[in-house]
Amino acid sequence: MHVLIGYAAVSLGFAGSLLGIATIIMSLVRKQPGLMRSVRVHVGLITLASIVAVVVMESALLQHDFSVKYVAEHGRIGTPVMFTVATLWGALEGSILLWALILVGYLAIVAWRFRDRSEDPMVAWALLTMLVVTAFFFALMLGPANPFISVANPPANGPGLNPLLQNNVFMAFHPPMLYLGYVGFTVPFAFAIGALVTGRVGEGWLIETRRWTVFAWGFLTFGIVLGAWWSYETLGWGGYWAWDPVENASFLPWLTGTAFIHSVMVQERRGMLRVWNLSLVCATFALTILGTFLTRSGVIASVHAFSESGIGPLLLGFFAVIVAVTVGLIGWRGDALRSVGKIDSPVSREGAFLANNVVFAAFAFVVLLGTVWPLIVEAINGDRIAVGNPFFDRMTMPIGFVLLFLMAMAPVLPWRKASGEVLSDRLMWPAAAGVAAMIISLLLGGAGWAPVLTFGLAGVAGGAAVRQLFIATKRQGWRGFVGRTNGGMIVHLGVILIAVAFAGSNAYLRQAEFSFDQVGDTKEFAGHTFTYIGDEELVSPDGRIDDQVLIEVDGSLERPALTLFPFAGRTLGTPSTRGSLIDDVQLSVIPTNEEDAGAVIRVTVQPLVRWLWIGGALMAIGTALALVPGKRRRPTAPTSALPVSDDPVDSSPDVVPV
Repeated sequence: MHVLIGYAAVSLGFAGSLLGIATIIMSLVRKQPGLMRSVRVHVGLITLASIVAVVVMESALLQHDFSVKYVAEHGRIGTPVMFTVATLWGALEGSILLWALILVGYLAIVAWRFRDRSEDPMVAWALLTMLVVTAFFFALMLGPANPFISVANPPANGPGLNPLLQNNVFMAFHPPMLYLGYVGFTVPFAFAIGALVTGRVGEGWLIETRRWTVFAWGFLTFGIVLGAWWSYETLGWGGYWAWDPVENASFLPWLTGTAFIHSVMVQERRGMLRVWNLSLVCATFALTILGTFLTRSGVIASVHAFSESGIGPLLLGFFAVIVAVTVGLIGWRGDALRSVGKIDSPVSREGAFLANNVVFAAFAFVVLLGTVWPLIVEAINGDRIAVGNPFFDRMTMPIGFVLLFLMAMAPVLPWRKASGEVLSDRLMWPAAAGVAAMIISLLLGGAGWAPVLTFGLAGVAGGAAVRQLFIATKRQGWRGFVGRTNGGMIVHLGVILIAVAFAGSNAYLRQAEFSFDQVGDTKEFAGHTFTYIGDEELVSPDGRIDDQVLIEVDGSLERPALTLFPFAGRTLGTPSTRGSLIDDVQLSVIPTNEEDAGAVIRVTVQPLVRWLWIGGALMAIGTALALVPGKRRRPTAPTSALPVSDDPVDSSPDVVPV
């Protein structure tokens, strides 16, 4: 029954997408905008179909219906309910099902939000674009990614999820957050296509999609931070970012999306960078599809990647179509995309934003090259090579320094041009904060030019952001914390905390392995005391067996363990982390012969790690505040003709009423 209902729901979603596409095309060709009203019915059918499909799959998982192939391959009786629910996005077919649900959710909200403007050609083309993307993903589920295939002889039980996916609660939250960001960029992409097709390539489409873009970017950011935290808490190697190809796949659209969010302010303010902005938003969406290909095609070896399937060529083909259509449309509208403004001086806010875009593009290119180069080499001559951390660290470090510098300069620069007097006045306190940060880092034992320079640049950038917020709250009260500009400064503070924590935790990481032979053995390392208390075995209701080693760290009991998953025949390390605002102490058990007494423990001490997660939370808060309407400008002023102010607080519009 689950197979029948689920497959029918997927078929209905695909049929509804095709009907919606046909209706919009007919409306545009025949110039009968009244037909657009019926598109809402089609969107409703698609929404119902996607909800039913997901509910049916979750029902099959929770009821352990092993007659459904997906459940037979990934479900298991005895798996905790939370991980049973999360099994939906734990493998290929279910992840596409979740992707389609989120995509249809965005489609439904867009159709409802613009219900009074459905006859607007740009809105029609945007909906058409979203329906084409929706139809593609439903087609995948009818073909190589079909989640509703029946099993002739259902097993009595299934293997369950990969044990790595059952070893931390972040499995329940990280993928959905990431998907909300990934899929959310479909909306600005769709309106960009609508603007290009209709020739309305001014600033209107940016205003329509501003909050959609920030919303998607915020979830993508939060999802990436959660993924790093998950890696840190689960893998026990003392790191949180390994330049894994699938990590890079989510980071790439974040880079181009971040560049786009900054760049649109220049277009809204000065009518510049139109080609650049359209290219960035289309590249961001295209990179989400490329990331989906890397994750789900099996072409790369990664702890995150799903097994090889026939979905890869289709995703790669769809990516190629997106790139070709985008490049073709931008070339077609070349004359209309000429900027109405120009940069008067490189020492200006628009100059800083342009430099920011170039640096972000370079960052994305480096990450993309390092990620796909092994695939290109293998495709050409069959050789397997690996691009490791040294390449990424060496190439991205100078880019990171430049971005911190631009983050420090942009908030204090006025539009058009800056005088030396204005700059010296605005940079005085941020520069003092940077010098103070460097001195403090040296007094606390900082060593090495790279982390000390990071602390100094972060101090300047943090000082600039705090200065902006201080002036804003002084003039606007509580509204000094809301709106795109002011909320963006809070996001900047979160990024600065992450940069400092990243530099400190990597530069000053200390790691050692200790053998504890008998109860009471004590070791000293990196200013901490470790005492071996004993061993303890715990059996969980789901059958997992935790062989815990009890270690007292500075008087606090920690329980690192080796966890046996009998149903999978695998043993994984379960590290224990004792964290503080100063440093984290992480303990991991090193497997030894069973007859050996005592335990071998890897101890990793890293400063400032907690500030990574605090910075991520601050970025999420800043994103939410950026979505709150700030001070409104009068709608009579054209976006490209807004008066120029030397005040950095009110120099960027938060909302232009449509």
